[in-house]
Amino acid sequence: MNTERRNRRTGIAAGLVILAMLGLTAASVPLYDLYCRVSGYGGTPRIDGDTTAAQPQSERVTVSFNADVDHALPWRFQPAQRSLSVVVGEQTMAFYEAVNHADHAVVGRAVYNVTPFKIGSYFSKISCFCFDEQTLKPGERVEMPVSFYVDPAMLADADTRDVRQITLSYTFFIDREATEALRAASAPHSSS
Repeated sequence: MNTERRNRRTGIAAGLVILAMLGLTAASVPLYDLYCRVSGYGGTPRIDGDTTAAQPQSERVTVSFNADVDHALPWRFQPAQRSLSVVVGEQTMAFYEAVNHADHAVVGRAVYNVTPFKIGSYFSKISCFCFDEQTLKPGERVEMPVSFYVDPAMLADADTRDVRQITLSYTFFIDREATEALRAASAPHSSS
């Protein structure tokens, strides 16, 4: 009877450990994403709705814009401008353009980063098309704005004060589930 009780306790403990590990696995992606957004780790820009946070400086940096599209997404996606000379601390707006080449509506979602990675915590996005999924109708062309500033604190950081070239890069991926739901909703239904 004592062995049976120990086996039951061991089984319950093992089950709880497995449940805890599954919970951590499920939470790891959102927690890592939050960590990257807060810290700028891996070139993830900060998201900052406070446009009064930075005071413009006399220093300038060049921000280049990159755009990529996953092969499964039938869009053309490109920056409207290749680069901008930006005053450090000044709010700036740039645009990307997207065109849906499919014969149906397609939903896409962008992921982004900045390089060099060490500048990620000083690159602050105020508003961006990348915060939400984007739906383009067949043949639709849209301009997608991004509003940002480069935090002047970068000039006081020994690791970043020499950075004068920053690349903001986006890659768009298809949201298959949302796209299929749109196609199903717009498909003609036969009535019996």
